[in-house]
Amino acid sequence: MNLFKDLRENYGRNAVKDLRLLENTERKISRFRCHRVFSLRAKHSGLIPTSLKLNCPINTKRARDIVNKAEKALLNERIRVVTNKIKTLEEDKIRANASLNARDINKDLSREISRHVENSRESEFQHVRARQTRKLKELAKKHEKSTSNDVNKSNSHADLDLSGTQLKRWVKNLSKYKLSDAQNSVLARGLGYAVSPDNLNQPSIVDEHIVACEKACWKLTKPEAAQLRAEIVGTLKSAKLPPSNINKDERIAIKQLQKEESIMVLGADKGRATVVMDKTEYQEKMDALLSDPKTYEKLDRDPTAKHKRELVSILQRLEKEDKIKKTDKQFLYPTSENVPRIYGSPKIHKDGTPLRPIVDFTGSIGYNVAKSLADILSPIVGQSEHHVLNSKSLAEDLKDIVLTEDEILNSHDVVALLPAPPSISLSMCSVID
Repeated sequence: MNLFKDLRENYGRNAVKDLRLLENTERKISRFRCHRVFSLRAKHSGLIPTSLKLNCPINTKRARDIVNKAEKALLNERIRVVTNKIKTLEEDKIRANASLNARDINKDLSREISRHVENSRESEFQHVRARQTRKLKELAKKHEKSTSNDVNKSNSHADLDLSGTQLKRWVKNLSKYKLSDAQNSVLARGLGYAVSPDNLNQPSIVDEHIVACEKACWKLTKPEAAQLRAEIVGTLKSAKLPPSNINKDERIAIKQLQKEESIMVLGADKGRATVVMDKTEYQEKMDALLSDPKTYEKLDRDPTAKHKRELVSILQRLEKEDKIKKTDKQFLYPTSENVPRIYGSPKIHKDGTPLRPIVDFTGSIGYNVAKSLADILSPIVGQSEHHVLNSKSLAEDLKDIVLTEDEILNSHDVVALLPAPPSISLSMCSVID
């Protein structure tokens, strides 16, 4: 028996439309009920679905608590919205049933319609339930793994197992210099590890607070700036020495590494590993990079002063034309003339450990201009159809592509992508020793 054919021949096309509407409504009800069960189980298990995860832009406990609270509120809102959607669909179902019943369909055909709708509903329910069950299990595994990682991170760095295989993973010694156990241990913590000071009266610590305070005061009124300075002075005077987060041998090891002139301690290009290289090898590789005439050009003299005058002239013109405010001009005005420095980041994942050239513009005449341009351009970054966010995004885009026998997927390794388009003057960069 062909249900839709018989219904069309005996009761017209509108009857078929009513049946399709009823069938689709039942399928939607099944889907949303599964969604609601999934959300309720996630809530009771303390899980947050991936689609409701929020990125925490501030790395503090208070910020993370705020984000967690917001995620739970979003999950509750989703449950409320899905529940209301089910109620609406139930009303649609009643209307669709009423429309079919009004056509006075015979009992045999009515039983066939009921059987067909029930089969469609059950099929959709089983399919969606299996998918949601799988998603819930994967979500629970990710949560368990994340919780385990958080516990590991919360442990003291002094308790880290920095021996054997794990130590070799975090410290890559490519030099002839033999590292002591204490030096290996402190390097394994990473170059970004903040070592607690052993003396709060160090000029570097005091100067850092003074510079940060004056930068903040620049945007305040005179009374507010004076109050901030007074509070900073009071904080510095009452500050107490924090407990040491490294042992005595590691503190000595840091001083030894700082005094050792035959090696370079660098961060790996990828990952958190710390790389130790011979200084001569590092300089040879940097010289080889800078000697490439296709990428770099050597100038006869330092053009910093000339570029500064040109930048100041442009800023003055833009201010006169009311295209920038006075505060913008003050921020963009070059107050320092540091020559940008170039250094190499070792690629330990490649044969021969080549260096990735990185130019540090901090303190240069164009540093603040570059920061402002980055803020202006950031909203349009990633809007191009050719933009790839990361390797995971690329894999997602390629997973549905099927190659035929006469097709190949080709990838290219781009060398010197960033420094190649513009010519970077050697006199504008000083190699970091």
